[in-house]
Amino acid sequence: MTVQGMEDGAELLSLVDISVHYDAVVALDSVSLGVRKGEMVAVMGPNGAGKSTVLKAVMGLAPVVEGEVFWRQMPLEAATHEIVKQGISFVPQGRRVFTHLTVEENLEMGCLYLKDRAEKVRRLDSVMELFPILHEKRGDLASQMSGGQQQMLALGRGLMAAPEVLLLDEPTLGLAPIIVSEVFQKVAEISDRLSTTILVVEHNIKGVLDIVDKAYVLDKGRVVHSGTPQSIRETDILTQVFLGS
Repeated sequence: MTVQGMEDGAELLSLVDISVHYDAVVALDSVSLGVRKGEMVAVMGPNGAGKSTVLKAVMGLAPVVEGEVFWRQMPLEAATHEIVKQGISFVPQGRRVFTHLTVEENLEMGCLYLKDRAEKVRRLDSVMELFPILHEKRGDLASQMSGGQQQMLALGRGLMAAPEVLLLDEPTLGLAPIIVSEVFQKVAEISDRLSTTILVVEHNIKGVLDIVDKAYVLDKGRVVHSGTPQSIRETDILTQVFLGS
């Protein structure tokens, strides 16, 4: 399937020579990467490599000093709150659910701009079909959910915008190993069932390499390797960047 107005195989979302500076700190240094429609792509690297900054640069949440973000091969120049309407949804690190709201109210926060009530109900039903635990607890406060359940809620809220591209920032951070496996399975299911394009920042190298099509390895704000999971496993790049050897 191709995106109307785009060449077959062209990148749906791409960053070209992006540099991000926080005062004297260089978070990203001429980073270029991209994801094609239907792909699941990982961004990996040690702490401080600039992984999360990649996603923030897309969403207009980082001070980009050079380079450009392209959406459907056109410069992405919308304000942060408008980017979601264009088809890009961001699930930030740390879940950040609204603990004082119910599960259903949290989900509705994912498409506040949507005025069509029937469409909102359709999306709610779709998300709850994908996440049965959210249907079961739809009237419960988010504060009553476990960490893993809150992560499922955060994923579901991101899907309420019906995005073409889903940006995930460390979706397994702080979760027990058995829950980590469930989250990876659910992310893979989102990709397969909804044909959602996914760009995921993740510290769990083994788990994420099992589900993605391609990965970029960052170190000190630069892309030092990119390729298929197999190509990354066959090199010692991860040992180099994580252990400095």
